[in-house]
Parts: sequence; structure tokens; C-alpha cells
Amino acid sequence: MHDLNMFRGNLPLVEERLRARGLDPDAVLGDFHRLDAHRRARITEAERLKAERNNLSDEVARARRAGTDATAIMNEVRRLKAEGEALEQAASAAEEELRATLASLPNLPAADVPQGTDEHSNVELKRWGTPPEFPFEPKPHYELGEALGVLDLARAAKLSGARFAVYWGDGARLERALGQWMLDLQTREHGYTEVAPPLMVNSRSLFGTAQLPKFEEDLFRCVDAEGYMPGVLRDNDHWLIPTAEVPLTNLLRDEIVDAAELPLSVTALTACFRSEAGSYGRDVRGVIRQHQFSKVELVKFAKPEESAAAHEQMCRDAERVLELLELPYRRMLLCAGDMGFGAAKTFDLEVWLPAQGAYREISSVSNCEAFQARRANIRFRNSKGKAEHLHTLNGSGLAVGRTWVAVMENYQQADGTIRVPLVLQPYMGGTTVIAPRSNRR
Repeated sequence: MHDLNMFRGNLPLVEERLRARGLDPDAVLGDFHRLDAHRRARITEAERLKAERNNLSDEVARARRAGTDATAIMNEVRRLKAEGEALEQAASAAEEELRATLASLPNLPAADVPQGTDEHSNVELKRWGTPPEFPFEPKPHYELGEALGVLDLARAAKLSGARFAVYWGDGARLERALGQWMLDLQTREHGYTEVAPPLMVNSRSLFGTAQLPKFEEDLFRCVDAEGYMPGVLRDNDHWLIPTAEVPLTNLLRDEIVDAAELPLSVTALTACFRSEAGSYGRDVRGVIRQHQFSKVELVKFAKPEESAAAHEQMCRDAERVLELLELPYRRMLLCAGDMGFGAAKTFDLEVWLPAQGAYREISSVSNCEAFQARRANIRFRNSKGKAEHLHTLNGSGLAVGRTWVAVMENYQQADGTIRVPLVLQPYMGGTTVIAPRSNRR
């Protein structure tokens, strides 16, 4: 959500930042200009009528003191009052439309975000690690997993349809080990507080983190959400979470946080559910793009002046996961047009996948500044005792399924087995190699 007064007072800057996102300001702000002018005109006229009504009320008082008939004047006062109230209602309706228009607009990119409309304008900031060289042709994770009997996409399709997976034996154990180890790393070493949130949230929560109303098609709705209408937010409907960012950020919705608690860092390991609308034909094999997947989510609440440092720290917290797993990766600074709807600045971490011979996204770490806090009404008291919106940040630490893919492909051996990364071996009961399964009991 945007600050209405900031929009009114800084339209040239707003238009510049919208262009950086690849949007046409005239198209997306047309209603803003019209509605704002409509609202201002009705407020001005209502104030004029109120002043006229006050003057006439004084005339009524004088007439009564003089003992003369004031009926005509009183009728005019009533007419002006009714007309003024109608104007105020019209101004209020325009205000609601204005806020709905602002709610449909993405966050404005930070000043240091590169311009561009797609991934080709993203900027590589660093690389870590060296992609492994194999004396054989590396296989993709789905071939490795199916040959070992630890990944079963056919049975998943029988159970649920496309874009689901069944993990068997050490495949399931590896998936569980990754999530548990990541969670332990973030809580024990990086200072995050673990939260176990609901996996279903209401529409108010999804509006707070900006999944609604724009991205309804990407969400799975429960039956009680069938009557959802954009702009009508409820507390008693339910949607499956697309990411734990939603419940974690909304923990503080409609609250004023003690400044002494900031920065506040929370994390959760949850299942996530996404319809992947519009992605058909992309990553159709394997588990890179699924309807259901596990993810360790990182969320921070910070004072505005501290959010840039918190953003860098959160990115380092996610990078540490890849470094301890010894998985080569690179950090990308996303251009304005490639960022998510709610982000002001985003770092993407991309892990090396040998079978593709390419880096693929495994984490997005975003500073949303005050955008989500305004939508969710999350504030803190500043040094002057005034309540102001804090900044929210979120990122994956990491997506478990994609990390599973990266481990399988980077740690594969010539005989088709998979070495288990050293840091995961205690979570795998001491298992050092994932070998073929002999049975399915």
C-alpha cells in the first residue's frame, strides 16, 4: 500500500518509479488523478456550503432574538446540510476508490535498483564456489531420484495430479533433513525465533502481504472463500498459504510494536501451496516448480533507517545455507521490472544445477520497506513517541525442494548414488550415501 499524501506531493517521482517497473503512468494513474480531483472538488464545495450554513444559522439566531419568522432561512439551512452531507459521502466514496487504486499498484523500486523490464537487466553481484566437474554426463535430479527409487512422480500424479511429488526412503529423509537443518541454523546461529503458524489464512492476511487482490489466480482457495470479491476482505474465509511470509508478517497486523523489540526476526518451516497459474510448460519434469513444497521462510521487522542493513544480513543468512552445503551460487540484484509486486529491492540467490548447466533461483530476499506495513497496519513508536510504519523484509532460507534438487545433482556420483553433504549426515542418521532402494516396505 502506498502513502496517499506522498503520491499527491511527489507525482513526478512516482511516475518515474512506475516507468522503471515497465508501467505506463498515464494508464495506471489515470483513475488516481480523476478520483483525487473529484474528491478535492467535493470537499471544497462541502466546506463552502458548511460556511454558508453557519452564516445562515447565525441569521436564524438573530431572527429569533428579534421575534421575526425564520422558517425560510431554516429550510435553507436544512437544504444546505443535506447537500453538504451528500457531497461528503461522495468525497468519502472517492477516497475509498482512490485507496483501492493505490492498492492495485506495485511497490515503488528503491533508488539503487537498476532499471529494466526483465531478467536480462538483472545485475550479478557475486559468485561463490566453483561448479563441479564430472567425468561423466551429469543427470537431472528426476532421473537420479527415480533410478534410486527415492522420487516417485508417477504415483504422485496418481494421487494428486501433475506438479506433485512422492519421496521414498532416503529421498524423504533428505527432504526432512534439509528443512530441519535449515531451521536449526537460522534459529541457533542467526538469531531467528521459530514460529509454527497456520497453513490457512484469511483474505485480510493475504491483502496485508499483497497477494490479494492482484494474485488471486496463484492461490488455492477453500470452499468458504468462493464468495471472495476484490476489495472485500474478511476474517473468516480461508486460503492455503503460498509462503509462510503471509502468516509470519501478519502476526503483527494492526499492532504497534515496541521499538526496543526491533529488529525482530522470525522463521518457519512450512508446506506452501501455489497454483502456478501461467507457468504451464515451464519445469514440467521434476520438482523445481510444484503445487506443494516445503520452505524455510525468513521474516524481519525493522526500523526504516535499519532496513537496508537488515536486508543485507538476511541475504547473508540465506547464503550461509548454500555455503555450508558447499553448493555454488551467485547473488543477483533484480531490476525494477523483474521484482515482485511488494518489493522495493530484491536479491535473488541462484544455485548451480549441473544437469542444466545453469544457475537457477533458490531464494528471493526482499526489502518491502513500508509497503506491506501500510497494508497490514503494522507500526512502531519512533524516538519522538509517534507511531509510524516499520519496514518488513522476507526471504527464503531456503526452498527445500529446490535445495533437494541441487544436492542430488551436485553430489551425484558415476554409479548413480548421491553423497550426503557433511552438515546433513547427523540429520540423516549417519547416512553418507543415498543408494538404490531394494524394496518399498
